[in-house]
Amino acid sequence: MCLAVPGKVLEIEERDGTRMATVDFGGVIKDVCLEYLPDLQVGEYAIVHVGFALQRLDEESARQTLALFGNLGLLEEEFGDPWQQAAAEAGTAPAGTPAAEADR
Repeated sequence: MCLAVPGKVLEIEERDGTRMATVDFGGVIKDVCLEYLPDLQVGEYAIVHVGFALQRLDEESARQTLALFGNLGLLEEEFGDPWQQAAAEAGTAPAGTPAAEADR
């Protein structure tokens, strides 16, 4: 499933003529294109789908949605477990995961 997820803009920069942002999705940080919301500012929230910020969102609505998605496990489904991803990139896996068991 592919969700439209609210995120908070942490940084904005231009890359190769495209306005891009670093966005925090409840602890998962991703790069997002701001071409559809050219006036979005650092500290604001937006609904993001497949890497594009589509609509500005107020902070309370964003927090409530992130909490709901988190409770339902949808953030892990959408982004994966950030600790497992970091471990996989480092070539290690947390104990108790299938990758760690395979290393035994």
